Amino acid sequence: MQLRARRVLAPALLVLLAGSCSRESGAAGKLRFSAIPDRSTTELEEKFGRVADYLEAELGVPVEFVPTADYTASVEAFKNGDVQLAWFGGLTGVRARAAVAGARAIAQGVVDPDYRSYFVANAETGLGLSESFPMELEGLTFTFGSDSSTSGRLMPEYFLRKHTGKAPAEFFAGAQMSFSGTHDKTALLVQEGTYQAGVLGYKDYDRMVTEGKLDPTRCVKVWETPEYADYNWTAHPSLEETFGAGFIDRLQAALVRMEGPELLAAAQREEGLIPATNEDFAALEELARELNLLR
Repeated sequence: MQLRARRVLAPALLVLLAGSCSRESGAAGKLRFSAIPDRSTTELEEKFGRVADYLEAELGVPVEFVPTADYTASVEAFKNGDVQLAWFGGLTGVRARAAVAGARAIAQGVVDPDYRSYFVANAETGLGLSESFPMELEGLTFTFGSDSSTSGRLMPEYFLRKHTGKAPAEFFAGAQMSFSGTHDKTALLVQEGTYQAGVLGYKDYDRMVTEGKLDPTRCVKVWETPEYADYNWTAHPSLEETFGAGFIDRLQAALVRMEGPELLAAAQREEGLIPATNEDFAALEELARELNLLR
């Protein structure tokens, strides 16, 4: 509501309106964005805070990072309009765009059209790197990442079904199978021996090894999946209503021209960002429908 209009309203009506303001109206004029919590919340808030500062300077509008509790909450926040931009995984992006007419995938990392997952095992299993799917995983205790993760669930499940002819519940029958919630947790649970094996995105495994947070001799990579499309920035169509026609294209350009090692690391894509479209994830959407995961 514009300030000019408020001056002509009766005080009693102003009180009623103030009490009924929604979160969306309270955030009018501000670009609020989120990201799937595939790492610790503290780490994401620190890093994406830098991205918010960058976008605010580039676009000339207030920008705020809004953390969410889990993958599903990220999609729900986007569907409800509580956030207007999100760094999604492939599956969460497909779900969000399916739920919001006019939502657009606008950017992805240079690596994202050719993403991969690592199946890993605790060293005590005796398993090592294999060129073919390691059937020795059958019957071991196993953890995926989030149940809504592309690299920690959807694509690993697809490849497991393809190579074994079994659903995960059948392949790991008799053993404990779970969803850890994040890639980092999966790696650490396998390293500690809480689970004998698991699967996570390759960049998270490689990053943790480089940072000294994961010992590759204890959490052993045993198989690398074929490539598939994954992470993406997705924009809500309401951005055009709030900031004017063409704003999403401006936002896309700002993301793609992001540079500098510190800022790109904050955006989790040290290699840089490139444009993306919804069509880039059509095959992923089809697979999600096939596995009844598009909900």
